[in-house]
Amino acid sequence: MDKGKRITGTARDQLAIHLKSAYENGASIRAIAQDTSRSYGFVHRILTEADVTLRGRGGDTRAPKD
Repeated sequence: MDKGKRITGTARDQLAIHLKSAYENGASIRAIAQDTSRSYGFVHRILTEADVTLRGRGGDTRAPKD
């Protein structure tokens, strides 16, 4: 996949399936973006278009123990 090349139609649908699979298997959006030479925003948009439920931003979300 060429960096910056517009992806439309069937190629975009196939890419969405691939990205969705990678994300659902635990890859981060940033990791996917780096692996595909695409921007974070592009990967995020493709995942959103593919109706993927995005994970939270991460980090420790539990309240500190007293």
